[in-house]
Amino acid sequence: MAGWESDHFIVLRDGRAVHMGKGVTGSRSSQRKHDTGKMNCNNYMPTSLRGIANRARRDRNARFRDLSRLLSEENLRWCFYQLRKTAACGVDGVTFKEYERDLDLNLERLVERLKKGAYRAKLVRRKHIPKGKGKTRPLGIPVLEDKLVQLASAKILTAIFDGDFSENSWGYRKGRGAREASRVLAQTLSHGRFGWVVEADIKGFFTNLDHDWMVKMLEERVEDRAFIGLIQKWMKAGVLEEDGKVVHPATGTPQGGIISPVLSNIYLHYVLDLWFESVVEKRCKGDAHFMRYADDFVCAFEYKADAEQFMEALERRLGKFRLEVAPDKTRMLKFSRYKEEPNEAFEFLGFEFRWVRSRKGKMWVRRRTSPKKLRASIEAFTEWIKANRHRRIGTLMRKVTQKFQGYWNYYGVVGNTQSLNKLYWECTKLLFKWLNRRSQRRSYTWEGFNEMFKHFGISRPRIMETINRQQEFNWKVSAK
Repeated sequence: MAGWESDHFIVLRDGRAVHMGKGVTGSRSSQRKHDTGKMNCNNYMPTSLRGIANRARRDRNARFRDLSRLLSEENLRWCFYQLRKTAACGVDGVTFKEYERDLDLNLERLVERLKKGAYRAKLVRRKHIPKGKGKTRPLGIPVLEDKLVQLASAKILTAIFDGDFSENSWGYRKGRGAREASRVLAQTLSHGRFGWVVEADIKGFFTNLDHDWMVKMLEERVEDRAFIGLIQKWMKAGVLEEDGKVVHPATGTPQGGIISPVLSNIYLHYVLDLWFESVVEKRCKGDAHFMRYADDFVCAFEYKADAEQFMEALERRLGKFRLEVAPDKTRMLKFSRYKEEPNEAFEFLGFEFRWVRSRKGKMWVRRRTSPKKLRASIEAFTEWIKANRHRRIGTLMRKVTQKFQGYWNYYGVVGNTQSLNKLYWECTKLLFKWLNRRSQRRSYTWEGFNEMFKHFGISRPRIMETINRQQEFNWKVSAK
């Protein structure tokens, strides 16, 4: 069993392992001066960031100095116009428009504080978002100026680390959406020789992320104390709870902070991704596959013994980094095309994955909306229509169209027609019911209601996913 774990804590991409980030020495990055013209935030990317990204991809041992210099007025202005204008305010109450009125002066003062080391992270306002069954998700809302510097820093870290990230890491990365991840996983399972699946979730990852380990991991690529110190300020920033209490966390990073996604990817890159590729996969007796989206991940194994050994080693591996699996969300299950019974299903990214037999008699992995997510969507629609049925019909129908279309865009995958139809029919009945309660007199018959749907062009269930036959062929060839 010990062979499933590396002798050291951090496993690097090339198979080496070290205890501390300082064990890696490398060349220094050469920075270029910024362009000084007015930037188009949609098309412009600082030359310095492109240079860092290219250097990081070419030299996996390179460590970068003087990154704090990239937090310039030009780069911060570029990042400012990428912030959401309607985002919730932090504890200081400053809005996007208010900060924009004196943007040049505000940025000048901000850069001056950063250079002098006088910048201080302000309290993070915490809001608890309901997530069903009486549970809530804590969401951290930094002040606008902290969001701005975090966004600029996140772009720097992304330029450095994104080239290091595994192909099996999907969360919080450009061009790697959840629906596409679900498609790739379904294809991999359909064409692979897998018989067992381990689905896992890390218990309270964002609140238990260890600050000391985070710094060591950043030092694998970053040699700038001021820049790392800036990140430490955000991780240690006080949290203002809804009841007015201020908490100073010893671990974790605020879920909702702009810097948190890239930090979580870096942390789990070293904790899980490289460990699986460099240690677990090589020591399995059969085929093995790993996919992670944020802190949720799924592993597939050809043999049951490999899956059992992985589950035992996983607890020890996570324990070294002050983490643990969520017992209620972690399990091993039979998942094989070769034996229809007994066979189980698992849920990942809002979909249920299950082996089914096609009309032609072939076994394939079908994705359908997770029953739990389907119920939650219908319940959410019920609460929304009850609260908004008094609005003008035109306004209401435009919002209904947006809700349906958003659902089709994500869940409209091949094989999921039945779930789409169920949601459409249930929501249509709810809409008919509550619109007829706008007054004492009945407003609509079903005939009139359907005519109204046609008038406003309410979109019916649609499969938005397209099948690339060449891509399917490539998958089958690679699986052989």
